[in-house]
Amino acid sequence: MTRTPDQIEVRGKLTVNAPLAPLVWFKAGGHAEWLFEPKDLADLQDFLRALDPAVPVMALGLGSNMIVRDGGVPGVVIRLGKAFARVAPLDDVTLDCGGGASGILVSSTARDAGIAGVEFLRSIPGTVGGFVRMNGGAYGGEVKDVLIDCTVVLRSSELVTLGNADLGYTYRHSLLPEGAVVVSARFRGSAGEPAAIQAEMDRISAAREASQPLRSKTGGSTFKNPAGHSAWKLVDEAGCRGLTMGGAQVSEKHTNFLLNTGDATSEEIEGLGDEVRRRVKAASGIDLEWEIQRVGRRIDGGRA
Repeated sequence: MTRTPDQIEVRGKLTVNAPLAPLVWFKAGGHAEWLFEPKDLADLQDFLRALDPAVPVMALGLGSNMIVRDGGVPGVVIRLGKAFARVAPLDDVTLDCGGGASGILVSSTARDAGIAGVEFLRSIPGTVGGFVRMNGGAYGGEVKDVLIDCTVVLRSSELVTLGNADLGYTYRHSLLPEGAVVVSARFRGSAGEPAAIQAEMDRISAAREASQPLRSKTGGSTFKNPAGHSAWKLVDEAGCRGLTMGGAQVSEKHTNFLLNTGDATSEEIEGLGDEVRRRVKAASGIDLEWEIQRVGRRIDGGRA
């Protein structure tokens, strides 16, 4: 017999009407109908097995590449905690990473083990689960270049392992099934010297610091780079640098970043992004695609 979330006994933490704004980088947006933080893998599987299949499920990592709409997220938002944040070397070139591990933890563990090739993860403010789902990348590297396979819990509660080829990776996109939660992944790098790996991580950190508004309430890169173009340049050439809508602003430091300058609503942030897309289309004929994930309901109840 399937049940609603409140009818399921869990060992982790289940919160009704949980505010999501504190959990996402934009610090804006509505509530989750339910927020579930499983104690461990078995707790997650037991919960999904008992949950009514009609209840939608969404995984949440560090919330860096996401707009949570002001009307909130229906169903259950699943957030992986410490039990899923481990990282360990399996051999001289392979890392076993929990789905809740941060890019900083992955890259620093790799450095200590003398594993090169995953330094770029240091620059992506997210978790392994998000990297795998979005084919996260920066500074010349992408997850598709280093992923061996990942283990996911499907919406049905089944635990399956998907190889790199199963994910159908393209630019910032994968074919990971809807409602699937990435609980672990294996990355393969190459043998390297810790000092050289640290130097590359330092180079990437300095480049980010110089070019991106890291101390602002933002969501990271807003739009995908169209083939042959840089999104930031198209936005700049369309006259959008510093453009505002309510409390939302296009960053003057890096025009592919949107900012919450204080008390912006998610509607203002998303609306500003759509206005930027409209202006870029008018100026260049190019349709910018969102890179930032937009989830939940608008205040009027719509999702489009």
